Amino acid sequence: MDAMVLTAPGAPLQWQQRDTPHPGDGEVLVTVSACGVCRTDLHVVDGELPNIRYPIIPGHEIVGRVAAVGAGVTTHRIGDRVGIPWLGHTCGVCRYCRSGMENLCDAPLFTGYTRDGGFASHAIADARYAFPLGEQGDDVAIAPLLCAGLIGWRSLVIAGPAERLGIYGFGAAGHIVAQVARWQGRQVYAFTRGGDVAAQEFARSLGAVWAGASEELPPEPLDAAIIYAPVGGLVPAALKAVRKGGRVVCAGIHMSDIPSFPYDLLWEERQIVSVANLTRQDGIDFLAVAARAGIRTETHAFPLREANAVLTKLRAGELLGAAVLVPS
Repeated sequence: MDAMVLTAPGAPLQWQQRDTPHPGDGEVLVTVSACGVCRTDLHVVDGELPNIRYPIIPGHEIVGRVAAVGAGVTTHRIGDRVGIPWLGHTCGVCRYCRSGMENLCDAPLFTGYTRDGGFASHAIADARYAFPLGEQGDDVAIAPLLCAGLIGWRSLVIAGPAERLGIYGFGAAGHIVAQVARWQGRQVYAFTRGGDVAAQEFARSLGAVWAGASEELPPEPLDAAIIYAPVGGLVPAALKAVRKGGRVVCAGIHMSDIPSFPYDLLWEERQIVSVANLTRQDGIDFLAVAARAGIRTETHAFPLREANAVLTKLRAGELLGAAVLVPS
């Protein structure tokens, strides 16, 4: 198999050829056809997450075909198209798993972080966390749904029934969630980096009723805001933008420190909440909604060998929509 491998914090990914692995009990081997590039991959590459296992193959928005099944797997057959998300394994026995909160499992494994991911031609997955995708849709277009879409969906649910919804950071997740929110009949207000006219126009093209810089206030108070950009300074900005009783959802796995802010911004029952990982039910629910809502991802496909250049573009904010790596 071919793979782009991270060997140390901040190091460029290395192209390597390895023996193709064999699936163990309860696992499947997947031939990767597409793998989205997520901001969390940047956090892994830049060493911003704890307990990274080196060497590691990043990537957790994987679309591919089952090439082999391990012992005990009855849910998948060779040739099935599946999607592999960020949450790659849970223990099934801790208090969180037993209470329907497997996203908070005490002993999880994460694809492309604590187990090898999809910046490769092949990947091993826990069969329980390999979602059946059917045959509708293009592999490249589907890939961003496996994290940007799933985490976006979970953050939208946690935001509650907000009629006026703010989205801070209009990238892969933002452009998917905006479409779902518009399909649900909500008003979307998009916040981007100052001067990013292209992203603001992109947001309007997807139905946003307003788009502007993150430092600006919207024309009317928001019911809720979701922050996808990993910038702690956006938390007080979003609190200023939401109404009394409004909710600010922090949707990233990593964020820079939140600066101090006056209590008045939080008073009047405003809330700050975070989103952690996903559950299998999130996957089932979102993939059904995406099909009904006719979600269209804005994608840019790149050869797997260009992973380092793509990560650089993402870090610099030079991508509209989502980048997807395709093994050659």
